[in-house]
Amino acid sequence: MTTARDIMHPGVECVSENETLDVAAKMMRELDVGALPVCGSDDRVKGIITDRDIVVRCIAAGHDPTRVRARELTDGTLVWVNADADVDDALTAMQENQIRRLPVMDKHRLVGMISEADLVAHLPDEKLAMTVGQIYAHE
Repeated sequence: MTTARDIMHPGVECVSENETLDVAAKMMRELDVGALPVCGSDDRVKGIITDRDIVVRCIAAGHDPTRVRARELTDGTLVWVNADADVDDALTAMQENQIRRLPVMDKHRLVGMISEADLVAHLPDEKLAMTVGQIYAHE
C-alpha cells in the first residue's frame, strides 16, 4: 500500500499565526512555495494561506500586508490526512475539497505536504488526470 507519507514533501515550514502577510510572502519566495501552513503558539496547524490569498484577500481588497496577520486569512477549516493513510484517501480528500495542497499529519503534528507536484511525481498518468480533473472541476 502506498501511503500519504510515501508521496508527501517532508520538511514543511509554518508561518506563525501572528506573523504579518508580508513576512509570509517573503517566506514563500525564499522557500519557493505557493502556500504555507499557519501554526499557532502550540505548534498546531490552524490553516493554510496561499500566495493567491495574500493577493486577492489582502492586497486587492485594499488591506496592508504589513498589518494583516496570517491568522486573519485562515477560516478555521483544515483538511488534512494522516501520514499512514492510503494515498487514495489523500486523493479523495483533495478531490472532494478541491484543494491543491494537503497537509500530512502524524500524531497531530505536521510532517509534510502533498502538492500537485508530488502527485505528478508519484501517480500514474490516468490517476493523475482523474485527480486533477476533479480538483479543478468546479472552478
